[in-house]
Amino acid sequence: MSGKLRAGILGGTGMVGQRFISLLENHPWFEVVCIAASPRSAGKTYEEAVGGRWKMDTPMPDSVKNIVVCDVNDIDKVSSQVDFVFSAVDMTKDEIRAIEEAYAKTETPVVSNNSAHRWTPDVPMVVPEINPEHLAIIENQKKRLGTDRGFIVVKPNCSIQSYTPALFALKEFKPTKVIASTYQAISGAGKTFADWPEMMGNIIPYIGGEEEKSEQEPLRIFGRVENGVIVKAQSPVISSQCIRVPVLNGHTATVFMSFEKKPSKDEIIERWTSFKGLPQELNLPSAPKQFISYRDEDDRPQVTMDVDYENGMGVVLGRLREDIIFDYKFVGLSHNTVRGAAGGGVLIAELLKAQGQIQPK
Repeated sequence: MSGKLRAGILGGTGMVGQRFISLLENHPWFEVVCIAASPRSAGKTYEEAVGGRWKMDTPMPDSVKNIVVCDVNDIDKVSSQVDFVFSAVDMTKDEIRAIEEAYAKTETPVVSNNSAHRWTPDVPMVVPEINPEHLAIIENQKKRLGTDRGFIVVKPNCSIQSYTPALFALKEFKPTKVIASTYQAISGAGKTFADWPEMMGNIIPYIGGEEEKSEQEPLRIFGRVENGVIVKAQSPVISSQCIRVPVLNGHTATVFMSFEKKPSKDEIIERWTSFKGLPQELNLPSAPKQFISYRDEDDRPQVTMDVDYENGMGVVLGRLREDIIFDYKFVGLSHNTVRGAAGGGVLIAELLKAQGQIQPK
């Protein structure tokens, strides 16, 4: 483990926790040394605790099989073993807020996949290519928490990854109105088809809380730091519908958009395909070389062909065309448990490490 930061996974037995563990296998900067979960898993090896519930396509890494799972509520024990933690716990929002702050107060940085702190005013919610400047409010958060190095950073909802980067890349044209309907994979609910056979051949036109997140979270990401808190943007106005579809991995979005200054189709595609952010400039280990890909074919993007673009860390767009009501419409696709969940969290941690916010204890 020489030279690597010690990472802990809170909620390591669930689907997102498993994805964290699979993505961190052989990571050049981080090594998983502690896994915490519910009291019923505590005291078992990770392999025993997960049992037959390993949901990843790749085998469980040998390096974690014999790690003895800790009780996630034993905060002092867990925090004493790690330099920082990834949080993917399955609790109520109030419980998550409390336990993540408790970990931060042990001087343990928390990179959270959960939604509980996404609207805490001094907790940055970050897509590293879009709003890394929001990390500046960590210093204000530390003052509130009374910490020197402990803090919380969160990643946004998985479904907005398929269209929010596309809108941000066009910010110079000032998007004003957006309709974004998402068609979301069952792994977004932590399920496989073995867990949820009734989803085979089925569509459910409701996912609790998703439409509010889809409409509001991009505005916080597009917002500004002011007096130590994030003030959300007022535009574009976003309306959304969110539908569960019989797909294992990959959230697709159909998007309609209007602009204050209407660009040409060529200008839009050029802005998308040339877009780079700080992760690309820093060449972070998990950063996609090209964040946004545009496909010219009429039948792309497709989940089976495109969901693993850039190892699941990129966004694939297609079907850009003018609309008779809005200015343009397009289709977007992103991997919901990689870029949209654990992979997005790992990229945030890499950026924090590169900026000196996460260091050995």
